[in-house]
Amino acid sequence: MTASAACPAPSGPTTVLVIAKEPVPGRVKTRLTPPYTPDEAAQLAEAALYDTLRAVSAMPARRRVVVLDGRPGSWLPAGFDVRPQCAGGLDERLAAAFADSTGPTLLIGMDTPQVTPQLLAPALESGAWDGCDAWFGAAEDGGFWALGLATPDPRLLRGVPMSTDHTGAAQRARLTAAGLRVRELPPLRDVDTADDAHQVAAAAPAGRFAATLARLTPVTGR
Repeated sequence: MTASAACPAPSGPTTVLVIAKEPVPGRVKTRLTPPYTPDEAAQLAEAALYDTLRAVSAMPARRRVVVLDGRPGSWLPAGFDVRPQCAGGLDERLAAAFADSTGPTLLIGMDTPQVTPQLLAPALESGAWDGCDAWFGAAEDGGFWALGLATPDPRLLRGVPMSTDHTGAAQRARLTAAGLRVRELPPLRDVDTADDAHQVAAAAPAGRFAATLARLTPVTGR
């Protein structure tokens, strides 16, 4: 399905995929509970997704796609297609997302609401792929928050151990072992724990994520 666009979004050479999970209480951000309730954790997940999609909307892209586990909701802005995630482990789901794309493709997650158009710009602007086969954005917890491939190849992701403190290193090593020329995006902190949430909100105080966290904290007394 495609969200109807109120106005044309900026176009560019690269497809952007956002891998996401529907923000349903009890299914998202479970490591935030406690100190937050499942409903509060879902509110934070929705805010993180909103901020991420807003940043993607502001940048040029050939297509903008949410690769979704679940159903789209009011958080989905205009200009995005929605594709369902396949079954299987995270490596298989990421590989399938790339397999369904053609041409230069950048995949990011929904756990870095501090992402900005400026942070995404190097991989999305004209000339981003000149002399470059891949873009890689490391996460501070040892994973990665962004992966771009000039030629999507699901074999570059299948079998990479996910959700470990060496996932990012293993994925980057897979790229270089394939002979790809890799450029770096700045490292970012994923929101997994309450401490992560406060640090990310402080880094992006103007976003919906920060506003949601600020609203929840006084009410819950945490």
